[in-house]
Amino acid sequence: MPIELKMPALSPTMEEGTLAKWLVKEGDVVASGDILAEIETDKATMEFEAVDEGVIASILVAEGTDEVKVGTVIALIAADGEDVSAARAAPTPAPAKAPEPVAKDGGETGAGQPAKETPAPPPAPPASARAEGGDRVKASPLARRLAEAQGIDLASLTGSGPAGRIVKADLDGASGKAPARPAAPSAAPPAEVDTDIPHEVVKLSNMRKTIARRLTEAKQTIPHIYLTVDIRLDALLKLRAELNKGLEGRGIKLSVNDMLIKALAAALIEVPECNVSISGDQLLKYSRADISVAVSIPGGLITPIVTGAEAKSISSIAAEIKALAARAREGKLQPHEYQGGTASISNMGMYGIKAFDAVINPPQGMIMAIGAGEKRPYVIDDSLQIATIMSATGSFDHRAIDGADGARLMQAFKRLVENPLAMLA
Repeated sequence: MPIELKMPALSPTMEEGTLAKWLVKEGDVVASGDILAEIETDKATMEFEAVDEGVIASILVAEGTDEVKVGTVIALIAADGEDVSAARAAPTPAPAKAPEPVAKDGGETGAGQPAKETPAPPPAPPASARAEGGDRVKASPLARRLAEAQGIDLASLTGSGPAGRIVKADLDGASGKAPARPAAPSAAPPAEVDTDIPHEVVKLSNMRKTIARRLTEAKQTIPHIYLTVDIRLDALLKLRAELNKGLEGRGIKLSVNDMLIKALAAALIEVPECNVSISGDQLLKYSRADISVAVSIPGGLITPIVTGAEAKSISSIAAEIKALAARAREGKLQPHEYQGGTASISNMGMYGIKAFDAVINPPQGMIMAIGAGEKRPYVIDDSLQIATIMSATGSFDHRAIDGADGARLMQAFKRLVENPLAMLA
């Protein structure tokens, strides 16, 4: 029997992918570890390695095919000693079908076909939930006020009043019942645009679809609170110049962003109340600061992670970010290099953006948005002077982080940037 080569799940969130490119053709001999194809996931284009040895007998999914479900057979491999033509002629595996429903009495209908079970009608709602005039629960005004105050869902009660009406007595003993939870909002697809303006239609990549879905969910489900501080950069710029002078022989050049990553990591350890995330009805408190760094790549944005940034030197962070960003732009990042993180940093200062509010990257609890450093009038020692000032805005998940704790983090971040030698201690 030929070996089935199936669409792999290359990340924990991957449900389907695009078979971007085949790197082998039918008849090629492959060994374990050989690169067979490039697959575009929801975050990056990744290489797919062979696990088995043999000959590519048949390619079942052409390159360029998108929305290929995980587990779909994309090719057949003839194992060592197996006839390639026979493997090529093997029937194409079909997706499993759900079994036909069988009649309750175990009988069959027609020409030996299982009888389809007639779905039972939905149960009638209790008297208390029946509509009064179409969609209103029958309840007395007093019962309604008490139910609202106690958080009781009237539709869950059975009325003992006339015609099933809910009265005050029906609420006794029901105060402990939790109200019905509204369904979580779902991200509806954008409406199609009907326009006669000359335009080009560009199909969304898997990455762009994922970005659209995650950002919509983040804004719908996370209550953002924004806190902004102005930070003087002169001391940090001076220290950066001195450090780069000492690193000339090592081929490392520190950027302002490298130093800000270190400052954010140190601030998160100093204010652990902000190094958290919501997980269901629990709060996860992290003891390590893993900083996700927003990197713009063709077709979207990806956030490679500097793990344990608080314990790394700035030169190590600089080298790591350079390598991660290069692999991100090539689509070569591994899932563990961009999934996770405890907080994010997004720097748009190089574009001259003075300040902006960033969207939190779930499940993280905060993201720091960095604006451009620019010469501004600034009060120093009670006198108006010219200084290099940067605006930084922290976006915090208000479910997990109180405003006062977010303010403490912004204070710690400002202090570390304005007194950067503390980051080297």
